[in-house]
Amino acid sequence: MTDTESSAAFRGVPTTTLADLLGREQVMDIGMRPLWGPVPRVAGPAFTVSCPPGDNLMLHAAVHRAAPGSIVVVESGDLDYALAGGNVCAVAQRRGVAAFVADGLIRDLAEVREAAFPVFARGIVPIPGAKKAVRPLNEPVRCGGVRVEPGDMVVADEEGVVAVPAARTREVLRTALAKLAKEAEETLDDWEKAHRERIDEILAAGGFAG
Repeated sequence: MTDTESSAAFRGVPTTTLADLLGREQVMDIGMRPLWGPVPRVAGPAFTVSCPPGDNLMLHAAVHRAAPGSIVVVESGDLDYALAGGNVCAVAQRRGVAAFVADGLIRDLAEVREAAFPVFARGIVPIPGAKKAVRPLNEPVRCGGVRVEPGDMVVADEEGVVAVPAARTREVLRTALAKLAKEAEETLDDWEKAHRERIDEILAAGGFAG
């Protein structure tokens, strides 16, 4: 399966389903949110970037180097200066980048929203960072508390952001699609019955007699 095919398949999988399968360590923290909505679900291989606080040079470099369909994932943690603005997002979008997932801030939100370019980040601030710090691109980063390696499948929607390790993409996709198919066949009555039985079993095991 090509990256394009894999990305298209993962766009059909909610992050909630992936979180159920992968657990907390692959789910970015609550601060990593879509900056406009309703945002479409995006999925693509990670193109990773590391920017020190106050500097955005390598994100700007990545925009011209990331392959179409990729998601640019940025390690920063800076809450004082913007990593990118409207023009950078517009160029990234024009070059085929699927989204930014940035552990930091951006600016020019109105322009980004109007262009419908998906950005998942910690917020907005009007002042840009400097462009001085040169760092390697496409090395492992930590974004939203999750280790992301180049080529990991990143899936993001209004529920949050999940990173699927590259070595597990086929397995996780297969399991996720099977889970979704099973859930589609289940009525709410079926779900309620199974749910109540499970909860009652847990309660009884814990000594609850109500």
